[in-house]
Amino acid sequence: MRIQTKMAAQRGEAKMDINEPLEKPQSHSVCSLTSITYVFCNTCSVQSKHFTCESMNQIEFILDFPTRSSGRNLKRWHLAFTTIYCSRAFSHLIKHVVATNKGRASPMTSPHGLLINVAEEPPPCFSNINQLTLSGLVKQKNIDALAKVGGVEGIASSLNTNIEHGIRGDHVDLSCRHEAFGTNTYLRPPAKSFFRFVWEALTDFTIVILLVCAALSLGFGMKEDGVKEGWYDGGSIFVAVFLVVAVSATSDFRQSRQFVRLSKVSSNIPVEVVRNGRRQQVSIFEIAVGDVVCLKIGDQVPADGLFIDGHSLQLDESSMTGESDYVEVNLAQNPFLISGTKVADGFGRMLVTSVGMNTTWGEMMSTVNRDSHDETPLQARLNKLASAIGKVGLAVASLVLVVLLVRYFTGNTEDEYGNKEFNGGKTKADDVINSVLGVIADAVTIVVVAIPEGLPLAVTLTLAYSMKRMMVDQAMVRKLSACETMGSATTICTDKTGTLTLNQMKVTKFWLGQECVDEKVATSIATNILELLHQGVGLNTTGSVYKSPSGSELEFSGSPTEKAILSWAFLQLHMDLEELKQTFVVLHVEAFNSTKKRSGVLMRRKSDNRVSVHWKGAAEMILAMCSHYYDVSGNIKSLDDVERKKFDQIIQGMAASSLRCIAFAHKQISEERNEHEKSQQKMEDNCLTLLGIVGLKDPCRPGVKKAVEDCQYAGVNVKMITGDNVFTARAIATECGILRPDHGMESGAVVEGEEFRNYTPEERMEKVDRICVMARSSPFDKLLMVQCLKQKGHVVAVTGDGTNDAPALKEADIGLSMGIQGTEVAKESSDIVILDDNFGSVATVLKWGRGVYNNIQKFIQFQLTVNVAALVINFVAAVSAGEVPLTAVQLLWVNLIMDTLGALALATEKPTRELMEKPPVGRISPLITNIMWRNLLAQAFYQIAVLLTLQFRGESIFGLSKNVNDTLIFNTFVLCQVFNEFNARKLEKKNVFEGIHRNKLFMGIIGITIVLQVLMVEFLKKFASTERLNWWQWGVCIGFAAMSWPIGFMVKCVPVPDRPFFSYLKWQNVKNMQIRLVCVELVLL
Repeated sequence: MRIQTKMAAQRGEAKMDINEPLEKPQSHSVCSLTSITYVFCNTCSVQSKHFTCESMNQIEFILDFPTRSSGRNLKRWHLAFTTIYCSRAFSHLIKHVVATNKGRASPMTSPHGLLINVAEEPPPCFSNINQLTLSGLVKQKNIDALAKVGGVEGIASSLNTNIEHGIRGDHVDLSCRHEAFGTNTYLRPPAKSFFRFVWEALTDFTIVILLVCAALSLGFGMKEDGVKEGWYDGGSIFVAVFLVVAVSATSDFRQSRQFVRLSKVSSNIPVEVVRNGRRQQVSIFEIAVGDVVCLKIGDQVPADGLFIDGHSLQLDESSMTGESDYVEVNLAQNPFLISGTKVADGFGRMLVTSVGMNTTWGEMMSTVNRDSHDETPLQARLNKLASAIGKVGLAVASLVLVVLLVRYFTGNTEDEYGNKEFNGGKTKADDVINSVLGVIADAVTIVVVAIPEGLPLAVTLTLAYSMKRMMVDQAMVRKLSACETMGSATTICTDKTGTLTLNQMKVTKFWLGQECVDEKVATSIATNILELLHQGVGLNTTGSVYKSPSGSELEFSGSPTEKAILSWAFLQLHMDLEELKQTFVVLHVEAFNSTKKRSGVLMRRKSDNRVSVHWKGAAEMILAMCSHYYDVSGNIKSLDDVERKKFDQIIQGMAASSLRCIAFAHKQISEERNEHEKSQQKMEDNCLTLLGIVGLKDPCRPGVKKAVEDCQYAGVNVKMITGDNVFTARAIATECGILRPDHGMESGAVVEGEEFRNYTPEERMEKVDRICVMARSSPFDKLLMVQCLKQKGHVVAVTGDGTNDAPALKEADIGLSMGIQGTEVAKESSDIVILDDNFGSVATVLKWGRGVYNNIQKFIQFQLTVNVAALVINFVAAVSAGEVPLTAVQLLWVNLIMDTLGALALATEKPTRELMEKPPVGRISPLITNIMWRNLLAQAFYQIAVLLTLQFRGESIFGLSKNVNDTLIFNTFVLCQVFNEFNARKLEKKNVFEGIHRNKLFMGIIGITIVLQVLMVEFLKKFASTERLNWWQWGVCIGFAAMSWPIGFMVKCVPVPDRPFFSYLKWQNVKNMQIRLVCVELVLL
């Protein structure tokens, strides 16, 4: 590189340009900067980007210096000069950018400034285009700018993309594209840190009060007894509070991280791309700029891009623009596709131009914080329950506070030496404050124990645990509320294809005319029919075929139906797809959808410009469009009523054998008719000629009959809703166990969608419970059935995979979409994604849903037992004896056991077989059943009786000191909760130890609780205000606590009515009100 000085023509100013050649061959620079212009300026000419002749002369003197020095130093001198000025150039560039971003000029303070202009350069691998240009094209939807760069072909060429075969897709190619244009990932706001959860726990109102009391107690205690002894009371409360906070924050933090991981899994969408001529599925995160993406109905557009080709492609851009009208995408007027939008109709291919944060969707997602989670219905109910219990606890604590303060200030309390604690003016102010703080701390701690904050935590834990386990069982939960709602499901409306069947289609029968053609298809079919079948299969499809370089293997892609028909056409009919594409031009396509159940293509032969239309779809629907048919010899025959009935019988016979029937038909179109249809945007769909009918076999999934039986045994009614022929649907439903063999068409168990649709609302409500199978149904029929079932009080779960299933999935109480065949629209409308498309997984979700509900009930029973016992014991002791038997630290320890550790132990029980033997839980069934009331009240009354006996008679019965007796009460209370935790495992069954060896977490928590309790009693005397117990005293505590087991066993023998207890109270109130009204009427009369 050479540096040449140029004197400016105006004002005697000069400029140096690195792009100019150097005049001196020996002046080699190691800095290979391109398109950078240096302008040296002094303090008097900062704004002009030029400098004076005097400055220029100084530069020239420096440049001439090497020529006067020795040759050995020449190269080193130029290297030093270039390095210094390059460094100054970049230094000033940074200052200039900062000043520009702040919106104001940055004044130069150096006497010699250096400005640098850097033009945005294309990436080294893509020299003709940069990201700014690509992003601007789609975001601004500028059709003129696209035309200037050569249209879609020009962009593809700049991105080294072959329109037909896509990018190379090897590691080097993808790395280069990711480095140049970024990856298809989004920056999200950071999730809440662990310290945020700690802070939230610390700011709880009751915790704040306890911390204030602990701080004051710590201060007064150290002032009175010195630092060595005075810190115990306040310090103990501090340690206990922080222990509770740490455990709670850790649990919340872990669950938050789990939800984030599940969110990432749900965002990992498979996308179809063409790479190196092969159509394949990749993760949405692996999409690169230049990729050719294949789109079909229901897909989400994975990145910003340009339309290459396709037919009838319409996008739902409501998620981006808010407009509900679909936007048509075409080459002429709107070739722009925006990431995050959904394909509403048609199909096509797109060229990816921007990914990740360079897309419109990426910019929007970077501002969305998905860390927050909606409150589930069960959490809302539990929060109300916790609030009600908390109010009772607050009332009891307030009463205890008043009683204790009155007893203290009236001189009715004594210290440990038997002296009055308060003697009027003789008592020191510090002692009064310490005593009052102790009373307040006890009252606040009672509130802490009484408020069951563990209830929402238990829901979060069991939901998170269930979500994790359900993912292993092939079910991904998108909405937490679905976990608990699924346990209440009374009806499941399921699809057939892929859910009850394997979705592995294979053509097993082919009818040409009224004859079934054997395996040697190609040799037994007339040439003209064979050619028409090639056209109808090869050009009327959304599937594709990839030939390996060796040419020995074929790879089919598309829907299972498309792959089966393509495979049959290639292997049996010897179809050549490439030859077809070269021979014909596709003029118009009508894509398949679940409403019309057909697809069509309008094509023109290049050689003679003849135009024809081909249709493919449900056999009886295509047959209704035909007026003629081809016989096996290739002759066209009229399709009269007699012949039509024969074809109907053929279709019914195949359907009765569980075959899906697909028919092919075609028609030659005149030029005038073609022009008319172009103007009407409609293809000829009547007076067609039937080409043939294929029967596709899709075998039932192994184990699906057992899964259906499990659901039915659990009281859940299973209904099959399918778009298939009524005979196919009936055969599959019978094979799966949904329909009994004795169920005939006249029984009302099998209906067609049109028949159900035409019922009056009263007829639908009357017959909907009897319907087991609905065939030839549209998405509207499925929605209608869901609405009818919900009106009758059912909790409805619905499976769906298509875009048109979205309304029914949203309307249902639980929407279940299919992970393999399901479209992105269906998945986003659902609550749970069945990853393997298997009905067996639906039954597993039902079992987990019931497990969630059952685990919550176990924890409620356990916690309310502790609440009732603790409140009654403290209240009675405070009112009668003027003191509470459990200190603040001890109560906080009990709170830790029952809230956090108890929730972990009981909320992570796996669902058992017995859950599927019970009827579904109704919508308004009470959370606390009669069985739970029976269990918890029995245990609570036993604990109250034992602990109050120890409180008032323990010292005399066992000959203990007051401190040892208090320790005995505390130890017995904690051990009672440990033993009662076993009882809570089974609400109804007498054997509470069944399956306990499989729950290692439960046993671990029990072990940890016992070890910590031993430490509290034996080694933490000052901290926990306890005394060491001997073996006999430990035996007494364990004996009292162990009685919980036989009591629990005996109580479960007591029968309880099914009707909730509180309903009797409500009914009695109603009766009393009616009696009062009658009395008033009599008085008035």
